[in-house]
Amino acid sequence: MELNFREIVTASMILFAVIDIIGSIPIIIDLRKKAGHIQSEKATIVAGILMIAFLFVGKEILNLIGIDVNSFAVAGALILFFLALEMILGIQLYKDDAPETAAVVPLAFPLIAGAGTMTSILALRAEYATVNIIAAIIINTIFVYIVLKSSRKIESFLGKQGINVIRKIFGVILLAIAVKLFATNIKSLFI
Repeated sequence: MELNFREIVTASMILFAVIDIIGSIPIIIDLRKKAGHIQSEKATIVAGILMIAFLFVGKEILNLIGIDVNSFAVAGALILFFLALEMILGIQLYKDDAPETAAVVPLAFPLIAGAGTMTSILALRAEYATVNIIAAIIINTIFVYIVLKSSRKIESFLGKQGINVIRKIFGVILLAIAVKLFATNIKSLFI
């Protein structure tokens, strides 16, 4: 169990694509307008704790209900596949109620540490060392914090077109990751 730079980078990219904090900037701006203030520090810390906790107890929760990690990883690959389609095609397959306040709950969960993120963390656990996933979670929570703090500046710098381009690029990356994750874990279900 040692740090592996390649695993950290890959896991970081997967989580970055799934969390999609850049793509969430319009939602963050809307939250800020409605509530007047976003609790960036609190939301980031809670999201980080949720992700790390799920990394450790998620497998036990699955075992409790009789699901192995490979099956969950295949299910996760399918979720990532549909998330990627949403990002690439600009459609919305998953309908979610818009959060009404900028409290910890709508930001930390489900915006940052949502179902896709939790699924990805368990899917990553099937392939990568835990220490590398923790490093990837920490890198992403730092990035999330920076984005939450400077969302207005980022939006004015990138513009709507820039944000859309970034979403599509990460959508393609996420699609490729979903296919690889599916192919890797589906084999073990039939052995």
